[in-house]
Amino acid sequence: MNTLTRTNPLRACRALLPALALVLATGCGTFGDGDGGGDVTLRLVAADYGDSDANSTSRFWDEVVRGFEAANPGIKVQVDLQSWNDIDKRVASLIAEGHVPDLVQTGGFADQVAAGRLYPATDVLSIDTQAGMIDAFARAGQVLGSQYGIPFVASTRVFFYNKAIFAKAGITAPPTTWDELRHDAEQIKAKVPGVIPYGLPLGPEEAQAESMIWAMGGGGGLADNAGNYTFDSPQNRATFAWLRSNLVDKHLTYADPAATDRKTAFNDFAGGKVAMLNGHPGLIAKAVGAKIDYGTAAIPRKDASVKPATFGVADWMMAFKANGHRAEIKKFLGHLYRKDNQLSFDEQYNLLPVTQETRADMTGSGRHRDLTEFLNALPTANFYPYGDPSWDKVSGLVKQQIGAAVKRDGDDALAALQAAAAAEAGRARR
Repeated sequence: MNTLTRTNPLRACRALLPALALVLATGCGTFGDGDGGGDVTLRLVAADYGDSDANSTSRFWDEVVRGFEAANPGIKVQVDLQSWNDIDKRVASLIAEGHVPDLVQTGGFADQVAAGRLYPATDVLSIDTQAGMIDAFARAGQVLGSQYGIPFVASTRVFFYNKAIFAKAGITAPPTTWDELRHDAEQIKAKVPGVIPYGLPLGPEEAQAESMIWAMGGGGGLADNAGNYTFDSPQNRATFAWLRSNLVDKHLTYADPAATDRKTAFNDFAGGKVAMLNGHPGLIAKAVGAKIDYGTAAIPRKDASVKPATFGVADWMMAFKANGHRAEIKKFLGHLYRKDNQLSFDEQYNLLPVTQETRADMTGSGRHRDLTEFLNALPTANFYPYGDPSWDKVSGLVKQQIGAAVKRDGDDALAALQAAAAAEAGRARR
């Protein structure tokens, strides 16, 4: 649904998160030496997706733990709930102190795989649970062909457009190609003064997402199938040159995309100041709350010669070996990934499912028509190189540097980013 401080692509789908850590009242608490009774106590560190006490993820975990412990009286579960700002520091501290958790739910996993701390997913998921995962997300959890990252929640991106602005500009349908997008943007600039035709956020908040969407639409990407970074590929050079000459230089987007964050673009769309942009499910609530008559569609690509590609992000569950609780972890994960629990979480935060059964329910129930484009995109999603232990640092470089690729000397910016990414990858793989 990076990341997103450690990068977490799905942080883009949340509101601003509190810095405080919340602890569950039932079956949960800060980690210590006691196990709270029972034969085995599983310790889980999890991220809080809420932005207040009223919508804290503590309520979800409370229900999950209560149901699991009732069905498994020999196993207790303690949940240590942390804000996204603090969770990685909390996990690192626990490991350093010798209090390794059994499970961690956060934004990445490759660093723990590199340290040799995790069970492979096949050791802690039943055959039915494994088979029920959406294939694209299960593959994204692999490192060197073995899955360690267990997808927990997902998101995809789709194209948003303001129907009222389109009507004023005489546009009857959303664009499907880049040339159509440029044409529509020019129409909007000419006929709807004061509106930014396309919101291009390449600022440091989440430039890695917007840049990957455009790179894929031009037939490129941030990394190849072998895991090598490809920022300076011919396809990417052509993509960013197109953005520069067709949108930025023609003043059809922000004056300085490199200084524009996603939050700004989303707020401007909700304020009726941006006509088109790429967005995640969290933008729906903002648009509805602002009474924007919006539409969604597949993200435009260069032309029909480029295979349609969907950008996906995910947050992850990982299981640690240190305490030897493999059998108990497997039971708990079997309970957690039941459809009722997955639906409860996804519907509470308007996020997307990682299991086929939950996706089928959300697609067919009629309760989630606003997510239709997002749900349709799930099976063919493409991801950041989550399995590369260098990705966290490289993602930070992308946030700071990729915006320069739509400025003058953009090719030089891509070459510099390529060299820096290759150096990070080399250090991580030694």
